[in-house]
Amino acid sequence: MSQKTEVAVIGAGRMGQIHGPNAARHPDLSVRYVVETDPVLVQKLAAQLGATIATLEDALGDPAIKGVVIASSTDMHLEHSLACVGAGKVVLCEKPIDLDLAKARAAAPKFEGARFVLGFNRRFDPHVSALRQKIAAGVIGDLETLTLINHDPAAPPPAFIPRSGGLFKDFTIHDLDLAYAILGEAPSEIFATASCLVDPMIAELGDVDTARIILRTKSNKLCVISNTRRSGYGYDQRVEAYGSKGMAATANERIDTVEVWSEAGAHASPIRPNFLNRYMPSYAAEMDHFADVMVRGVKPQVGYAEGLAALAWAEACAESARTNAVVRL
Repeated sequence: MSQKTEVAVIGAGRMGQIHGPNAARHPDLSVRYVVETDPVLVQKLAAQLGATIATLEDALGDPAIKGVVIASSTDMHLEHSLACVGAGKVVLCEKPIDLDLAKARAAAPKFEGARFVLGFNRRFDPHVSALRQKIAAGVIGDLETLTLINHDPAAPPPAFIPRSGGLFKDFTIHDLDLAYAILGEAPSEIFATASCLVDPMIAELGDVDTARIILRTKSNKLCVISNTRRSGYGYDQRVEAYGSKGMAATANERIDTVEVWSEAGAHASPIRPNFLNRYMPSYAAEMDHFADVMVRGVKPQVGYAEGLAALAWAEACAESARTNAVVRL
């Protein structure tokens, strides 16, 4: 049996509790350290993973550590990434890279040549991967338009809103990156319109909870993104790609495939209730990719440049929604 590559995990909150176990379960990886300032969270996760609690300095100073998974709070992503890349580690960092575009742009030169994977997990969703393969194979002809539906089942607690970066940087940013990945082109124009229809407290905190965005590329491909913080029927995640010869689409996953038919009609099980339930396979595939980058020298599929671009597009969405005007990029 080959020796496992040792990694550290920074952050023991919600995303650390996803990435940490995925790394520990991976056949190529072993989690040696957990870094976290919350004593309760770090004790729990370190015990679960059989890892040692460490400071960031000690973890990065250990030459046995080849990679680091960054799952800390959003406002620490860039600082932790710079420290890890500076220490010569391979990095998997949760999105977004930062909430301040100017700050992220200024740091970009320090990531040149780094083996850095940014956690846009939906690129690794098996359904999205299959759809992209069919598009690439020409099954629907030339791709012309794209529709992305991303509806949360319910709004987050109000306390989350001020530190989230807002709907566009926290939520829509996934769709912006996915649109780029599927279209194969960056947007040249963005128009966004947004409202607060779910929870008036979100508006009081300076954010919106419902949005529609239109992207246009230089070759005039179009993408429509539908976002809401509350669907009322589950975690709605659909992609529809329209081409010159037809359409390719991904449907929502259901809890099970059972259907009940009666005189009252047909009844099916609900769709997946939340992002954890829906996207666990994509997070596992993302960890597979991180291991391939670290162990086998594979080129990162999505890195700092893509994170920087998606952040800029998210800011353009916010500007467009604020001014009710098209933003040209």
